[in-house]
Amino acid sequence: MPTLTRAVLAEFFGTFILIAFGVAVVAQVNLGGGNNGQYLSINIAWGLAVTMGVYVSGGVSGGHLNPAVTLAAAVWQRFPWARVLPYIAAQTAGAFVAAAVVFLTYHDALNHFDGGVRQVSGALGTAGIFATYPQAWLSTVGGLVDQIVGTALLVGVIFGISDERNTPHPKGLAPIAVGLLVLLIGATYGLNAGYAINPARDFGPRLFTFVAGWGGEVFRAGNHWWWVPIVAPCLGGGVYRWAIESRHGK
Repeated sequence: MPTLTRAVLAEFFGTFILIAFGVAVVAQVNLGGGNNGQYLSINIAWGLAVTMGVYVSGGVSGGHLNPAVTLAAAVWQRFPWARVLPYIAAQTAGAFVAAAVVFLTYHDALNHFDGGVRQVSGALGTAGIFATYPQAWLSTVGGLVDQIVGTALLVGVIFGISDERNTPHPKGLAPIAVGLLVLLIGATYGLNAGYAINPARDFGPRLFTFVAGWGGEVFRAGNHWWWVPIVAPCLGGGVYRWAIESRHGK
């Protein structure tokens, strides 16, 4: 097992790659006035972003890039509990720094779009570029269900992909399969609240918007939505482990 320092740095960099590409595609689509992509391009780019993030970190840290995956691995796959909090901190920090890089890169485009007045919602709202927000019709309970289901699908299939006693994948292709999985989830479960399914992916960039000009509204919007993409994904792991992996040989 690699040293904790190496693993944490790998998680930081892998999550940075994930968010640097993922948030950037949302910025490009939203700030481009419909001329630089559509919802499908967002799904594709997020899937590829996950693939690249796992490729640059997987050999060192396992390429979790997601506190929900780290927590599920600790609960169900004997991942060391001593590494859980350092991994989560690195993932969140990587997401925060990536959001800052996207903000810097698209700063002029943001100013052109909103006149330099940062808004969370409305016609000129841009906070949704960085973090997820629920549709007006979505209740808090509905949001919890949305995130639990999405993350259960994510973690369940990841466990299935990594289960050597199931259908072993060719060496080196697991990141592609995980990227396709994220693309699929986005194309099927993105309507309600943008399929965060990753506490670090949502909280790191949200925290950045809080300090970068959007203010406290990023935590108040959507009936204080911010905690749902943190708590709910952590409840969605373990389905595959319980249903299939634990029953091998029975």
